[in-house]
Amino acid sequence: MPKLRYISRQVDFMTRQEATEFYRKYSGPLYQAALRIVRDSGEAEEIMHDTLLRYLSRPVRSIAEGRTAAWLRTTCLHLAIDRIRKRKRESLFLMDLAREEEAMDPGEQLPQALPDIMQIRSAMESLPEPYGLVMDLVLIEGLDYREISRLTGTKEATLRSLYARGRKKLIAALNIKMN
Repeated sequence: MPKLRYISRQVDFMTRQEATEFYRKYSGPLYQAALRIVRDSGEAEEIMHDTLLRYLSRPVRSIAEGRTAAWLRTTCLHLAIDRIRKRKRESLFLMDLAREEEAMDPGEQLPQALPDIMQIRSAMESLPEPYGLVMDLVLIEGLDYREISRLTGTKEATLRSLYARGRKKLIAALNIKMN
């Protein structure tokens, strides 16, 4: 049976040298694992750092010796996959935006250049509260309506309606900002 060690936060019990050794030991493999999935060095480095921070700042828990590497790798892979899903959602949103532009009357066309992510986020922040919250939870956090319903206590049908209205308000806000 593996030995268990009890810690309040891993980082509280490490000296600076131990923390440096921990970083050197795990940062390379975590970075490579993330890079293979996201294929972007900046994102891979961010995922690697997020993984290490999650491990080092976890509250009281017991860890079977030898399981640290497995926990880190699993967490890193999950974060990388989440990042890919987020990218996919953002690109699908832009494609939906382009399709809606094509379906609009010529008088209400969006500009030819699609807005970038920063413009979309800025426009999302300007949305009224229920719409902005639902749009953020769906597009940025990647939650489905059932999860949002559990978190907020709002019916799924209401959330779908808020999302559809929020999307129209977002397109209108982007149209104003782009012109």
